[in-house]
Amino acid sequence: MDELDARLHRIGQHHFRAKFRLRGRDRAVVDLRGITTVRKHAEELVGRRLAPAEPRNDGRQTPYRGHPVFVAQHATATCCRTCLARWHDIPAGHALDDAERDYVVEAICRWIAWQYAPGSPPR
Repeated sequence: MDELDARLHRIGQHHFRAKFRLRGRDRAVVDLRGITTVRKHAEELVGRRLAPAEPRNDGRQTPYRGHPVFVAQHATATCCRTCLARWHDIPAGHALDDAERDYVVEAICRWIAWQYAPGSPPR
């Protein structure tokens, strides 16, 4: 288990984060489009909604459903800059650099993949 796995496992133990699961239409999007396309969607959504130094509607910019990336963002605490600072030690107030964007996208996609492999790290 690497550092990201350990962090996601710890986040998954939090009562609010633990209730998120990939279900219904959100799961069907991954089934239909595939994880490669969903990763591209994650890159676009993170770039538009989370990466700016002061995102529009920060703290309220991520819906709870409508796309598997949104569900994963809440499950992994990558939904807003406050959660990124609190759970991932990525401070607010500056635009995310490429490494930070890649980290966030990897956390999201890793959680989605774990939803397909019961018994994998975080739950």
